[in-house]
Amino acid sequence: MKAFILAAGLGTRLQPLTDKTPKPMLKIGGKPLLEHQINLLKKYGVTEIAMNLFHLREAISGYFSDGSKLGVKINYINEAELSGTAGPLKKLASFFDESFIVIYGDNLTDINIELMAKYHSNKGGLATVALYWEKHPESKGIVVMDRENKILKFKEKPKTEEIDSHYANAGIYICEPEILNSIPDNQFYDFGQDLFPKLIKDGGEIYGYIMEEYLLDIGTIPAFHKAQKDIQSLGI
Repeated sequence: MKAFILAAGLGTRLQPLTDKTPKPMLKIGGKPLLEHQINLLKKYGVTEIAMNLFHLREAISGYFSDGSKLGVKINYINEAELSGTAGPLKKLASFFDESFIVIYGDNLTDINIELMAKYHSNKGGLATVALYWEKHPESKGIVVMDRENKILKFKEKPKTEEIDSHYANAGIYICEPEILNSIPDNQFYDFGQDLFPKLIKDGGEIYGYIMEEYLLDIGTIPAFHKAQKDIQSLGI
């Protein structure tokens, strides 16, 4: 399996930390967040990695180079302008010739990729979305599923009266290359807002994988400080 890491975000909610350092390069426990993600992928045998760059891109490519020092191979795509969470994949279509995992570059997690991959294979869908229980999902992307965990609906940042599920999108997916056919060329396109709803509308099967492992979206200053404490108990 190959991997794609979304590493192009501006990290505006983390300013001033991200004024001179891209969000994925912020150090958690002495290592860049991105390095923790790469080590996690390598732990499960995922060594071919692609990532998109935009904000302060040289800080990332200069640090990791081709990935050989970590025992992986990294392909970069330098974006002239941000193209969403799904848009960049279209630009690397030839790379995704087998099942692949997508990880948002602000996630600190120790998810068991092997278990998620087996689940994805058993379900046989176009994509599997890692989910977690969120008490206050107003600022998250939530999903509604049937009894077989097939996702019926996505809702981004629901209003209080619109909340009909507490299962939130973790920003970790396992996908089949066929999903690329539904991503338009040279257009801003998002997984939760655009791609997944389109796939469902067109009859594609997407399943939810309820994860029990640790997950923290390091998108705010308080979350960044929490990560510094939590990393001590994580084996990544």
